[in-house]
Amino acid sequence: MARIRIPSTIVILVVMVQTGFLLFMYARYSNFMPRSEEKPSQVHILILSSWRSGSSFVGQLFSQHPNVFYLMEPAWHVWVTMYQSTAKVLHMAVRDLVRSVFLCDMSVFDAYMPWKRNLSDLFQWAVSRALCSAPACDSFQRTDITSEMACKTLCGRYPFSKVEEACKTYSHVVIKEVRFFDLKVLYPLLTDPSLNLKIIHLVRDPRAVVKSREQSVKALARDNGIVLSTNGTNVEDGKYKVMQEICRSHVQIYETATLKPPNFLKDRYLMIRFEDLVRDPLSEISEMYKFADLSLTPTLKSWIYNITHGQGSGKKKEAFKITSRDAVSVSQAWRNVLSFQKIKKIQEVCKGAINMLGYQLLDSEKEQKDLSLDLVLPRRQNQFSWSSFNAKH
Repeated sequence: MARIRIPSTIVILVVMVQTGFLLFMYARYSNFMPRSEEKPSQVHILILSSWRSGSSFVGQLFSQHPNVFYLMEPAWHVWVTMYQSTAKVLHMAVRDLVRSVFLCDMSVFDAYMPWKRNLSDLFQWAVSRALCSAPACDSFQRTDITSEMACKTLCGRYPFSKVEEACKTYSHVVIKEVRFFDLKVLYPLLTDPSLNLKIIHLVRDPRAVVKSREQSVKALARDNGIVLSTNGTNVEDGKYKVMQEICRSHVQIYETATLKPPNFLKDRYLMIRFEDLVRDPLSEISEMYKFADLSLTPTLKSWIYNITHGQGSGKKKEAFKITSRDAVSVSQAWRNVLSFQKIKKIQEVCKGAINMLGYQLLDSEKEQKDLSLDLVLPRRQNQFSWSSFNAKH
């Protein structure tokens, strides 16, 4: 049988044509496939802060929104279970839990609360409007402003499975967390294509934070021990060692986000000062909502006004409650309560944070008592913003 010899140039030409055709078909087909660059349908917001910085209040600003599924400090379960460890070691476990919650996978709690049966097994579940309204609980509508007490009374016995069921029905998943001390720990979440993550970094004058922490000494003792790596021993932070770590973490987070930040942080980091928030609530909240792709409703406007224009600065027993208060008075209360000696010690351990975050140091007790002296400095012209960053690059 005669063999037909095909010139090598023809073989090469055929292979090139076939390759070109396959590439064309792949390109055409891929146009109909979902692209990895496309953002997930849900928006994920992490409110990053520290204890007694007004984060529960900010959490409620999101929780009461009808489009938001909100959880307050789910990493509490990690720290309670692994209390003999350190904050740094627990970063990974906390990050993994937060990621699972953002993806509405609540099986992650099996490792920390295997006995879970009801909504009430979840830490601070009742401050989440989403867990107090349909489909989690039939007692309230999504557009209702819910209260913790009413929710505890009516919704606590609904099954834990309702947490995951409810989460999947919302456009926004928001978590408030105080157990991250390093922004770089969150880089895997910020680069995860399954997440559409944005970070709101809430800060507060460290002197005001100390005043608030002194109202909650026992409640914070176990967390203090984890921060200071005391192998499970509770600590009452009389020497402000915990505050020093908190201030250091705020500086680290802010510097990481603003000094030569990675490209994937573009438009995904917003720093908010608690003092600015209580002075001009609607403006600051509108900025946060815009950042989070949310709209401010008339019902929320009315509720926000009421809770920021109450009487007094709140009682000690209300330290962890969201009640109607004179928010500006709350932000200034430390100047009348703390001794100047304490203030000097706090300023020593937190000087870098006080300066960087835009607060004025005090030089005398006279300045401390002069409430006409504004210690919250205007936002500086050179303060970081993504628009100025883009203009320089």
